[in-house]
Amino acid sequence: MPDRNHALALLQEWVVNGGLRAHMLAVEATVRQYARLRGVDEELWGLAGLLHDLDWERYPDEHPLRAVETLRAAGYPEEVLHAILAHRSGFTGVGPETDLDRVLLACDELSGLVVAACLVRPNGIDDLTPKSVLKKLKDRAFAAGVDREEVARGGELLGLELGVHVQNVIDGLRTVAAELRIRGEDRR
Repeated sequence: MPDRNHALALLQEWVVNGGLRAHMLAVEATVRQYARLRGVDEELWGLAGLLHDLDWERYPDEHPLRAVETLRAAGYPEEVLHAILAHRSGFTGVGPETDLDRVLLACDELSGLVVAACLVRPNGIDDLTPKSVLKKLKDRAFAAGVDREEVARGGELLGLELGVHVQNVIDGLRTVAAELRIRGEDRR
């Protein structure tokens, strides 16, 4: 099975936009957080989070089909590929069936909102609370590209109260806060 180093090499090759790279790393961190919470294979789940938007820049009209084709040829597990397909089920017709599918879908939009919240706070993620994120969620002008319905659906898919899900995402992002430059010291 290809490992994270292989996935990072693909990311470097396929993704030019720094913001998209950061998003993919953020989603990886949040999916890994759920893997730790659920006692499942963190490396496997991390691959799905890291690679879920691999072809977004190159082939936006075919996303994620081109990425899945490439990843399948490289030997990535079907569980990872299914989750990547399920994160855009409206286009692929593949619904979220597995726990990994649901976690990836639930973390994708929310991680973007949480990162955006960190970027406008003097202390970044350092003292960020779910209450603060939920307040930003209600403000449709804030991070307007974030699909609020998808965020709400994420908590439902996981069977979690939204505040609990937000806290899990915050906890996952804290593990890569320095790399994403979302700490308080990065905001100064």
